Amino acid sequence: MATESLLMCYNKGCGQKFDPSENKEDSCTFHPGAPVFHDAYKSWSCCNKKSTDFTEFLNYKGCATSFHNPVKPVEEKPVVDKSTAEEVIEYRAPVPVAMARPGFDSPQAIIEPKVAPALVEQAKQLQQSQAKDLADAFMPFVVPPVGTSCKNNSCKEQYEGPHSDQGLCLYHPGFPIFHEGMKFWSCCVKRTSDFDEFLKQKGCETGRHCWDKKRSVESQVKCRYDWHQTGTHVAVAVYAKKYDPGQSSVKLSPVRLTINLYFPEEGGSFNLDIELGGVVDVTQSTASMMGTKLEVSLRKAEAGSWSRLFIPRQVQEVKKPEPAKPVDELLNEDLENVDLSDL
Repeated sequence: MATESLLMCYNKGCGQKFDPSENKEDSCTFHPGAPVFHDAYKSWSCCNKKSTDFTEFLNYKGCATSFHNPVKPVEEKPVVDKSTAEEVIEYRAPVPVAMARPGFDSPQAIIEPKVAPALVEQAKQLQQSQAKDLADAFMPFVVPPVGTSCKNNSCKEQYEGPHSDQGLCLYHPGFPIFHEGMKFWSCCVKRTSDFDEFLKQKGCETGRHCWDKKRSVESQVKCRYDWHQTGTHVAVAVYAKKYDPGQSSVKLSPVRLTINLYFPEEGGSFNLDIELGGVVDVTQSTASMMGTKLEVSLRKAEAGSWSRLFIPRQVQEVKKPEPAKPVDELLNEDLENVDLSDL
């Protein structure tokens, strides 16, 4: 029979040409179902075979037999409403609703840190030095040698005699921060990229000089810390060694982070108490204590990038008690106040 007289079969999965005079009940092998595309798999609804390769899917042999079908299915085209062809659809991104920021004095939760085994073993050895540190704290006061420098941050004064204790000490009560090339103190807002300029910055608080750091009742240990952020978290890392995890703590509220690391060998601690630059989810924030650092992972409570880690707070000057006067000075004052006119 001539090729021009052959008809095309439109049954799914067949696609062959056939002679109408020889069209029988089992001439066509086809798929009575519909094609299914799901999760990168291709299959027929009437078969159990699946494949991720499209060519292999097209070569699947039909699962049913019947007459060839010469009738082409009617293609259904979607109805287009031309009346709205020139209509401009304006899309406006949803405006994020700002969360109500809790107060700085909101209750803080204690974050239970994950402690590295190496740090636990190190802490056992450090506990042996605590008894010695306590004994040193009660040693009698020794006059420092002339020329001893003040141990307070940024103070340049030196001990030149008893009169040096009468002068005010101008120092930084905070800690040095080095972040993205900038250098500044946690208690100040002034920043610089030059290290020499950073060292020349004058203190922001006044108090008494400290000639011997080991003899101070509450010795402050200096630690460097840094931070970085992702779309969902803010990571704060405090670089420290030989601190006791059992006597250290991390406290957190939605807007406040408080870190205290205790160092047995130095008999002092590192304290960081800052108001965060954004709001965090306390329940999904974690802390990890390792041999070289403490890392706190803060889960952001709202989308967006933080412009800074913390909001600087005004440092209040703490008035320290005046030193006790020697007994001989008190006796001289009493003698000067005695009225001898009646004698």
